[in-house]
Amino acid sequence: MKKFLLVLIAMLTFACGAFAQKNERQAQLDSLVQAERDFASTASAKGIKDAFLAFAADDGIIFGRTAVNAKQTWSQREAPTGLLSWQPIFADVSRAGDLGYTTGPYEFREKATDEKPAGQGNYMTIWRKQPDGTWKFALDFGTTNPPTSAPFTAPRFAPDNAVNDGGGNKRAAAQIESARAALIKLEKEFSAEAAKKGTVNAYLSHLSDDARLLRQNAFPLTDKEQIRAALNTRARALSWQPAKAYVSLSGDLAYAYGVYESKEKTTGSKPSEQGNYVRIWKRQPDHQWKIVVDVMNPVRPPS
Repeated sequence: MKKFLLVLIAMLTFACGAFAQKNERQAQLDSLVQAERDFASTASAKGIKDAFLAFAADDGIIFGRTAVNAKQTWSQREAPTGLLSWQPIFADVSRAGDLGYTTGPYEFREKATDEKPAGQGNYMTIWRKQPDGTWKFALDFGTTNPPTSAPFTAPRFAPDNAVNDGGGNKRAAAQIESARAALIKLEKEFSAEAAKKGTVNAYLSHLSDDARLLRQNAFPLTDKEQIRAALNTRARALSWQPAKAYVSLSGDLAYAYGVYESKEKTTGSKPSEQGNYVRIWKRQPDHQWKIVVDVMNPVRPPS
C-alpha cells in the first residue's frame, strides 16, 4: 500500500508540473499575440511610424536593400499616410518565454476610408522579451500576395513539441554564443547542401512537418506537397550567406538572417534574383533543428 501511494504521489506531481508548464506556455503565447495586436492597433490609432518606433527593440531590424536598424530608420523617415492593418494567425514561443514569432496577413490602404486595399501580403515578426517583461520586435519582414477577399482568422499556435538541448531551461552566455555559432554553421551547410543535392531535396530534408514558406507575390505555403511543387517550379540554383543568428535561452527556438541569390543552373551564370532571407528554426523531439518559417524577398536587383 505504501509503495502504491508513493507511485500515486509521483504521478500526481508529474501531472501537476505538466499542467503548470502548459498553462505557462499558453500565457506566454497569449501575451505575445496581444503584443502583436497592440502593435497593429497603435498603427491604426497613431500611425505607422509611431507604432514601429514604439514596438521595435533598440537593436530591432527591418529590411530595405539590406538589414537596417528599425528605430534609426523610422526616426529618419517622414510619417507615411495611409492605414496599415494586420492580424496574427499563427504564433510560437520558446520554452524559456524569451523568444517568439507571429505571422499573418496585412493590408495597406492609401486612405483609411478606402473600401479596397492598395496592397496585401503576409508579415512575419520575431519578438524578444525585454528586461522589463514586455515584448519588443527584434525583426520584422514580409512579402506581398495577390489580391484576396479572405477575412482575417483567429490565431493558431504551434504544437508544444520542442525540446531543449539538455542544458536546462536557461543557458549561460557562453552556451548561447556557442549555439549561435552552431546555427550559422548549419545555415552554411544547408546552403552547400542545396548546391550539391539541389534546392528541392535540401529543403525537404530540413523542413518541419508544419513549415511555412513566404515568397514574394504568392500566398503562404503551409503544406509540404505545396512547398515541393513551388520549389520545383522555381528550380534554380539557390544559395545564401547568413549574417547573424539568435538562439533562445532554452535552446529550442532560433532564427538567422542574411542575403541570398538564385541563378539559372548554368556554370558562371549571373544571379537572376538577389534579396534578403529570414529563417526560423525549431528543435524537434528528435533533437534535430528543423525549419518552421522561411521568408525570402528579392529586394535588390542583380548587379
